Amino acid sequence: MNRIEKKFKELKKVRQKAFIAFITAGYPNLSITEKLIRKFDKSGVDIIELGVPFSDPMADGPVIQEASQWALKKNTRLIDVLNLVKKLRKNITCPILLMTYYNPIFCFGDDKFIKRAVQSGVDGVIIPDLPPDEGRDFIRKANKSGLTNICFVSPTTNIKRIKFISLAAKGFIYYVSLTGVTGMRKTLASNLRQNIKTIKRYTDKPVCVGFGVSNRIQVKEVGKIADGVIVGSAIVGKIKENINNPCLIKRVGRFVQGLKRR
Repeated sequence: MNRIEKKFKELKKVRQKAFIAFITAGYPNLSITEKLIRKFDKSGVDIIELGVPFSDPMADGPVIQEASQWALKKNTRLIDVLNLVKKLRKNITCPILLMTYYNPIFCFGDDKFIKRAVQSGVDGVIIPDLPPDEGRDFIRKANKSGLTNICFVSPTTNIKRIKFISLAAKGFIYYVSLTGVTGMRKTLASNLRQNIKTIKRYTDKPVCVGFGVSNRIQVKEVGKIADGVIVGSAIVGKIKENINNPCLIKRVGRFVQGLKRR
């Protein structure tokens, strides 16, 4: 049982939902990224999703796009992110996922990436532009090596595809709560509850909701119907808000604690 499966099993025992925090690696620099992850781990974040900067992040909204461009200007590369995870793994036990587009993996080399990711202590990958039917070979190799592949389901995914994705997915299913790109929204999608119920009819995997979740009220609402919630843009936005503040780590840490307070 890998760290992701173990985490969901532990949470289910105590009837709690997973809180997954996303930040962009290298924003505003790798040193602060490291400190934020350590802060999140100490404050009880269940899973950390670490974004690998990419020049054309098609699924990301303006907040994360800006963070990604900033990190690229700081020369944050895939190998730097892997090295950071390896460093963190010495005393951090919570699962760490990499959210990356396929191009950086392709340039790195599939086999080399999988090997280095596993050696570094990465638990899973989220690759928005590599659907399971197009990435069969990569997913097979990753799963065989113990690197969990997280798959997406969206509001427009039909039943046949939900069944297919459920078979291909490991760890949990990432439900994209709305069409379009990531970003903060004032309200949750009106069809969220029904769509989660539909997905759960066809899978025994945990279902976690991301895209558009930005405040504690929304986190609590999602927790009533899903197995976990993913918050990204709101956290990255809080980093931007405190970019020149010497208390950045403290401020962002406090914000995340407020979001996940059960």
